[in-house]
Amino acid sequence: GHLGLRAHLDGAVATGANVVQFVIYDLPNRDCAALASNGEIPSGGLTTYEHSYIDPIVGIMSDPKYAALRIVNIIEPDSLPNLVTNADNQASATDACRMAKQTGDYIQGVGYALAKLGALGNVYNYMDAGHHAWLGWNTNFQPFGQIALQAATANGATVGTVAGFITNTANYSATQEPNFTVTDSVNGTTVRQSRWLDWNDYADELTFAQGLRSMLASSGFNPGIGMLIDTGRNGWGGAARPAGPGPTTSVDAYVDGGRIDRRIHAGNWCNQTGSGIGTRPVAAPASGVDAYVWAKPPGESDGDTRDGMCDPDYPGNARNGNNRTGALPGAPRAGQWFSAEFHMLLSNAFPLLGGGGGDTTPPSTPANLAVTGTTASSASLSWTASTDNVGVTGYDVYRGATLTGSTTGTTFTDSGLAPATSYSYTVRARDAAGNASAASASVTATTTGGGGGSGGCTATYHVDNDWGAGFVATVTVANSGTRATASWRVTWTFGGNQRITNSWNTALIQSGAAVSAGNAPYNGAVAVGASTTFGFQAGYSGGNAAPTLTCTAT
Repeated sequence: GHLGLRAHLDGAVATGANVVQFVIYDLPNRDCAALASNGEIPSGGLTTYEHSYIDPIVGIMSDPKYAALRIVNIIEPDSLPNLVTNADNQASATDACRMAKQTGDYIQGVGYALAKLGALGNVYNYMDAGHHAWLGWNTNFQPFGQIALQAATANGATVGTVAGFITNTANYSATQEPNFTVTDSVNGTTVRQSRWLDWNDYADELTFAQGLRSMLASSGFNPGIGMLIDTGRNGWGGAARPAGPGPTTSVDAYVDGGRIDRRIHAGNWCNQTGSGIGTRPVAAPASGVDAYVWAKPPGESDGDTRDGMCDPDYPGNARNGNNRTGALPGAPRAGQWFSAEFHMLLSNAFPLLGGGGGDTTPPSTPANLAVTGTTASSASLSWTASTDNVGVTGYDVYRGATLTGSTTGTTFTDSGLAPATSYSYTVRARDAAGNASAASASVTATTTGGGGGSGGCTATYHVDNDWGAGFVATVTVANSGTRATASWRVTWTFGGNQRITNSWNTALIQSGAAVSAGNAPYNGAVAVGASTTFGFQAGYSGGNAAPTLTCTAT
């Protein structure tokens, strides 16, 4: 039969394990959007959650015989992200999520779990952060940080009770898309315009997790927080896995032809056809990432075939662009064993499954890292190839402690830098199993002064969502000059009574109808021909005509 919490902990002690992982998942009105994993506690049952669910867990985990274990708790998947995207007036909103926001059950419940579990010295709490195809857009990204901070300081919790965040829990998004990035363009058109990305700022979980970590640290969380990524079902191997980039006939052909995530739509989440087991759990696989983990065991069903998004014939809804679900037929209820899915995951595993526990040998450390050239806005690097017992699949380049890019070759150019500035670089090699080498020796590159070039920028305004009493807008700042910018500022005057209530990726001030939006500390440097974005939310009544923007850069 099924083991209880104490039995699992006893088993971990008996086998000599030093880390054990649990999912804390029983909020009132649980899974308010998908409704595939509804819990036992109804809306308004916060007291029951606190004292009949969390308190007994704390009582067991606090037993001194478990003190030598590192207990990792994944806190309430499918909770806080729903308050961002499905609890207001969005097309994807549900009454259940609106109720979760109204009652405060999610905020207060997560806060209580963090406070009580975080008080144990050997417990590490990781809050759920959805995935890149849920929160990757500017309209969702910064608002999630605010809601997460609200929960992390509610009901006795503090940011000190949060070890980090987890992305892609029980989901299928690729850890890394090897054949394209969101900064690519095809015939002058950004790939963010493709149907698959739909203007998302992220294409995969690694870049999303690292970007999210930086944003959360700047929003009030401890700068040392780490990230987890669930890789249990995002391998996408098999015959359908692309071997390289797609054709450059259009942005859709390029992205669809090269993406390893083969879902019909990135919003599809239930028992996905073609998916495979992903990278095996590994510690510290990338900068800022504590581990790749398997949060949901491969083979557990996501939901019953007879229910909505788990039905292969369901026509879809607002959360997946009204596309087919791509779900496997014949699935049992959520959490039950689904043999057909498990066999599919095995056959489509990437890296391939082998005997003996898999490849655990990291590549050799990249050698001879050197600066091969600099401009006012870029630095070019080269190094000697690493070796591996199976094969090196790529290299991650770090500017200081931040991953700035990845490549399959032994050269890399980092762009968007400020003139006359010194930057430190290291490189790590990785293989298909997710093993990463030690960091190379560091080198320092100093950009040139950029003399003679002119600075300039343009700004374009796009309303992403307008519900009659308020709206969300994105402003794209593009470098139209002949040298990289060090800073920029966009100004405009509204024609009506628009009042900005929230903004992200900018230092924004509004005085009456006049608005001045400057760069944030991390996005002032924009390379020639490149762009960056910021966004805001505002309320209004009456008209909402787009204003005329003025952009200045230095």
